[in-house]
Amino acid sequence: MLSVPYCIHDYKLDRMRELLTRLGNPQERLPIIHVGGTKGKGSTSAMISGILMAAGLNTGLFTSPHLDRVEERLAINGAPCPTPRLAELVVDLRGVVDAMDAEAARSGDAIGPTYFELTTALALMHFATAGVDAAVLEVGMGGRLDSTNVCDSQLSVITSISLDHTQQLGDTEEKIAREKAGIIKPGVPVVSGVCHEGARSVIHEVAAERGSPVLQLGADFDFDYHAAIALDSPGLRPGAASAVSGQLVSNQPKMDSPGLFPGIAPKVGAPSSIDFHSGEIRLNGLTLAMLGRHQGANAAVAIAAIQQLQRLGWPVPEDAIRRGLAAALCRARVELIGRQPSVVVDAAHNVASIAALLAVLKESFGAKQRRLVFATSRDKDARGMLRLLLPAFDEVTLTRYQENPRGMPAEELDALARELGSGHHRVASDPATAWASATADAGADDLIVATGSFFIAAEVRRLVVETPS
Repeated sequence: MLSVPYCIHDYKLDRMRELLTRLGNPQERLPIIHVGGTKGKGSTSAMISGILMAAGLNTGLFTSPHLDRVEERLAINGAPCPTPRLAELVVDLRGVVDAMDAEAARSGDAIGPTYFELTTALALMHFATAGVDAAVLEVGMGGRLDSTNVCDSQLSVITSISLDHTQQLGDTEEKIAREKAGIIKPGVPVVSGVCHEGARSVIHEVAAERGSPVLQLGADFDFDYHAAIALDSPGLRPGAASAVSGQLVSNQPKMDSPGLFPGIAPKVGAPSSIDFHSGEIRLNGLTLAMLGRHQGANAAVAIAAIQQLQRLGWPVPEDAIRRGLAAALCRARVELIGRQPSVVVDAAHNVASIAALLAVLKESFGAKQRRLVFATSRDKDARGMLRLLLPAFDEVTLTRYQENPRGMPAEELDALARELGSGHHRVASDPATAWASATADAGADDLIVATGSFFIAAEVRRLVVETPS
């Protein structure tokens, strides 16, 4: 990736349109479902994709960021783009990009196509060449000026609004909502999971201006969530009674399921589930592979999106909804990657997503001691996240991830923790040292959580998954 964050002047849809025009406009050959929002958009995209795959549709899924390899960002039917195929696509792209870079230099523009624009173009090229039946595109940041927003979609989905990327998008939920609402196309239906009253009003206002009908969570559709009941996993505890009675089962999907490279799924007496209702339609006991009430909300939004596609003539039976949700996983979303002690990695990187993570931990994980490894980016609300996290853990290790220059120095996190009155944290120079510290005297019934950004989740995940036991 680039070594510095883009500024707002780097986001120009004209440049993306020009890039795609020179590539033959691959996006025009794709039926597109466009998914934006502050949090939940990655999980919702995976759920929509999983349901479409279960219905037998050849489905492309573009997400960001990746955890290990850029190939993960452009997946078809749950499989990352093969590396040789990515190399071919890059060769096809390079001549066009070289020409645009040279023209940008001559004209005095700051840059040619950005990294995210290039990955978006690669995904669209990959999907169009493969002739997918559906392309689910997750917005990278914002919406109005995001590179995915040059595409005409058959459906727009907005999952949630909360404070994040405030330097680029605005410092209130309403301002951010207006940027997210930029993906709404004239006359194209919108499914909204936005709960914040002011932000929701903005979404509906923009949709009305563009003549786009809205299906709203809490009004047009809703859900009841039933927490997982754990049986034999150390560090897991029974949640609320589930609507799904049952046998000992595991949510571990096959490797070709929508969840890429899944970790360890908890063994449960009954998995988490939701009852979905929309008007006269009710779907009860829908199993979810991902933990947490917030994933119940994401699942409800995904189902409402599928129902809208059904109204447009897409052949998606109820059985596909059930099978797709039961298999759809996103790595680093309350992902259990180890037992004895239980190890969870989560990509939460703002106050709202940290609150959702803590709610899941309280609901589904019991532990003798709770240990935290935390790192985040310089542009995030580290103080707000630490204010929630510090009281929730018995032991905290603050560090800085190594594979991206955006990381906040551990010394700065240390100063913030001290200002917040923490007396139980320590500092580690890197994730490997932090991991060693967190596990040094951890017992089998403890819980270790790594969170604060995609980058720390990825680096700790590799330490756990790739280190021989």
